[in-house]
Amino acid sequence: MECTFLGKKGVFFLIAVGILCLNSLSAPVFAEVTSSDVVARRAELERELGALEIEIQTQSRLLGSKRQERVSIERDVAILNAEIKKAQLSIRARELEIERLNTQIGTKEEKIDSLNIKLYREKESLAQVLRKTNHVDDYSLVEVVLSNQEFSGFFEDIDTFAAIKTELKNSFQEIDVTKNNTEIEKLSLEDKKAAEVELRNIQNLEKQKIEEAEAEKKRILNITKGQEATYQSILTAKEKTAAEIRSELFALRGSAAIPFEEALRYANTASAVTGVRPALILGVIAQESNLGENVGQCLLTNEPHKGDGKGVNTGRYFSGVMKPSRDVDLFLAITNELGINFSSQVVSCPPSYGYGGAMGPAQFIPSTWNLYRGRIAKASGQNPPNPWDPRTAFIASAILMMDNGADRGTRESERLAALRYFAGWGNAEKPAYAFYGDGVLELADKYQHQIDILAAS
Repeated sequence: MECTFLGKKGVFFLIAVGILCLNSLSAPVFAEVTSSDVVARRAELERELGALEIEIQTQSRLLGSKRQERVSIERDVAILNAEIKKAQLSIRARELEIERLNTQIGTKEEKIDSLNIKLYREKESLAQVLRKTNHVDDYSLVEVVLSNQEFSGFFEDIDTFAAIKTELKNSFQEIDVTKNNTEIEKLSLEDKKAAEVELRNIQNLEKQKIEEAEAEKKRILNITKGQEATYQSILTAKEKTAAEIRSELFALRGSAAIPFEEALRYANTASAVTGVRPALILGVIAQESNLGENVGQCLLTNEPHKGDGKGVNTGRYFSGVMKPSRDVDLFLAITNELGINFSSQVVSCPPSYGYGGAMGPAQFIPSTWNLYRGRIAKASGQNPPNPWDPRTAFIASAILMMDNGADRGTRESERLAALRYFAGWGNAEKPAYAFYGDGVLELADKYQHQIDILAAS
């Protein structure tokens, strides 16, 4: 029977049947789109990650116990081997985590595709149903389904039209909400993946440093021929004097290096304000300075798009030097307030997986600097505070470390504070992030030794 002979009640029936068919056909799409293979692979990755984390913890305990032993050739070689093994395990853990995130992102993409198909089919089927009536012959799919025009004009004599209209509205809204939520989940996973890639790149740099140290250790072993007395004499000969320590350059991220004695003055000032140990402040700044290859080498141009920039030396185009919605306007306000030409002030370059824009030795992004701006100004006496000023940067770093718990003064609290500085509170206690906290404490130990030499001179 043709729809044109059904009358309005027939039209109502046809629409109702169409709606029921649409809902029954498309409802299963809301289930998580995963195959048994994906689920099995994810479980396998999680098991392997768990095993790696246990191994990383084992190497950490070994390193801790070895560092308590008397300095010797055997002890130092054992420490080096454990550090290399731990770095390798951490890098492998990151690779597995990235693969796990990739499987989750793929699942979300499949779900979004299915929801898009469902949304299109529901709209297409509804339009076909409506076009069967004499009331909507002149309306296209787009005009009927996507316009804001009230449908009630087409069905004035159908008492239950409001119920149908509500059901359709709820159906479309349900699809839309689920699709939007899935897209948000996908973006969140991609942000996590970007963080994991960044961590793996930094770990590769850590591994490179350890391998260089191993080459140096092998050189020393070749010279000493395994003789402990010779090794101890070499260590003594390499001990820096107070004068050498004072003149030693302290590397800063995003600023020129300064003499160690000057850096120590800034660290002492920051410590007096926050209660964070000076050697630890030096350790954090040093760790930030030595990690990363594109540090303080980019300029913001906002061309061709907001947030874009270029390399300061190469002129190479960089997309996303800063996150447009979060940091660009704040960066312009910071530089304007300081009387700095924003387009000539270097910031960190973006890696291939996210945004750059970190400022100065303490590597605050503009939005974080803005949150701490008042406290930094009060503590430093510099208003407006300048993130590229070394003294102010030391104080800013110490304030953040204090907020992270470093002022408690225990080795455990200092390590955790450093991890929070690097990875945030949510990731700080993940085993694969341990290398950063361990690295900061090793540097802090080194600087504490130098501070002690200066104090005794």
